[in-house]
Amino acid sequence: MNRGGMQPGIIILREGTDTSQGLPQLVSNINACQAVADAVRTTLGPRGMDKLVAAGSKATISNDGATIMKLLEISHPAARTLVDISMSQDASVGDGTTSVVLLAAEILTKLKALVEEGISPTRMIQTIRKTGRFAVEQVGALAVETDREEMLLKCAGTALNSKLISSHRDLFAPMVVSAVTKLHEAGNVDEIMDWVSIKQIPGGDVRQSFLVEGVAFKKTFSYAGFEQMTKKFENPKILLLNVELELKSEKENAEVRISSPKDYQSIVEAEWQVIYDKLDACIDCGANIVLSKLPIGDLATQYFADRGLFCAGRVADGDMKRVAKATNGSIQTTTNGLTESVLGTCGCFEETQVGDERFNLFTECPSSLTCTIVLRGGTEQFIAESERSVHDALMVVKRTITSGSVVAGGGAVEMCVANSLRRRALEIEGKEQMIVAAYAKALEVIPRQLCENAGLDATDVLAALRRKHFVEEGDENACWYGVNIEEGGITNTFDLGVWEPSDNKMNSFQAATEAACVILSIDETVISPRSQDPAAQATGQMGGGAGAMMGNAMDIANSGGPRTGQMGPGVSYMKGRGGG
Repeated sequence: MNRGGMQPGIIILREGTDTSQGLPQLVSNINACQAVADAVRTTLGPRGMDKLVAAGSKATISNDGATIMKLLEISHPAARTLVDISMSQDASVGDGTTSVVLLAAEILTKLKALVEEGISPTRMIQTIRKTGRFAVEQVGALAVETDREEMLLKCAGTALNSKLISSHRDLFAPMVVSAVTKLHEAGNVDEIMDWVSIKQIPGGDVRQSFLVEGVAFKKTFSYAGFEQMTKKFENPKILLLNVELELKSEKENAEVRISSPKDYQSIVEAEWQVIYDKLDACIDCGANIVLSKLPIGDLATQYFADRGLFCAGRVADGDMKRVAKATNGSIQTTTNGLTESVLGTCGCFEETQVGDERFNLFTECPSSLTCTIVLRGGTEQFIAESERSVHDALMVVKRTITSGSVVAGGGAVEMCVANSLRRRALEIEGKEQMIVAAYAKALEVIPRQLCENAGLDATDVLAALRRKHFVEEGDENACWYGVNIEEGGITNTFDLGVWEPSDNKMNSFQAATEAACVILSIDETVISPRSQDPAAQATGQMGGGAGAMMGNAMDIANSGGPRTGQMGPGVSYMKGRGGG
């Protein structure tokens, strides 16, 4: 008698744990990714719309995919993969954060029908990885090397073309190229965001934004006597300190015992002598400007003002590093033994009025390795979006320099690669042909969405593009035909100057392919219930708490999906930071 069949099953999970597995779970994950992609779909391209995300009392207006994905708390555990690839694209390339999300979601959508027909996800993953590698190779074969200055300007203009400041790209593109080029010449292009500072000044017109080839930072907190200081120097000597120049009572640092009240005066005089020795050391070394990360008090401010020096305390760490880099100075942690060799210099220092703020400008610096972009605008939301746009353009130009080659934008590359994949699919036998064809079809989401966001007839434009790329494949310029946003129809986007670094497309295809493979490889989701501990429940109810996140994830994973494979009515895969 087989007694094994009579034994009860062994339960290793806590009571209430939700386990969803099999085909319904996989389809539910794909539906979640579709919902996430729908949130950023309309932001793609030059005619993309903006999203307003309210997180508590703060409102953010942006059409940057990475920013939107970051502000939305994606509760579905599988759909968070799309957030990860968007962040990865933003960190490595800076642009294409919306495209990579749409590509990954569309690949999964086209494969959804094959999953429901019973094709093995494992077999799909193998074929998709091969197809992704082939797509990347095709982009590499299409890449074109051209004149560097023209290439950088057009890539910067293309990156800004889909942003809020697209109408001012003639102003910002040369700024961005100039800043990145200087860093590249110095061999510091990989540390671009460390040495290029972006400052925001509300008020004025966006056209009043400017580039400082040096360092600029807002006037720091100042004490009485600051008004009498000299505000402009030619070829000054700059002393950089990490020392506090304030009168401190020694009772805070030491215990002093005296035998007579008369001795107290000597203690007071010693305290004053300590600060005067520090100030005299700063002056004796020949410095005209004294900057410190720590406070510079009212005594030191007046002392320096009387002797024709300029000083600023509480300077931000990043600004201090940039000043040191630009002026060839070194930050000192003591005032003892100061010599002229530790001082930096620049051609001109000036404190000037920019809008409602006072700014300290260090220009004509000897090393010229740092730059500052000062942004103006009417509202804080506009300036914040301008900063994100300039950041993306900086990253794109940096990537263009490192890759050294470009491809055409406007959906031309996607259509060309999709055409190559269709021809490749005809050479494959079996179910792999359907998978490759589905991947090729998914690539058309980029030109289709560009058309829809621009108000064009996507069906007619895509039909024209397919004919151009398939029928006239022998034409060497056919591969560069993409969507014409301005006039409708199709055009040679390479001749139009819509250029993107080849690494942008390669990274997008790689990231989207890997994300699709990760989602397809999940066949079971195990979500633990909320803890019964009242203290843990209180913690979980806090914004961003693990309990709340897991609870939301469980609610979404269970809503309408794992049993039926469909999203329930009214199911939301996202929630704002500030509320439900």
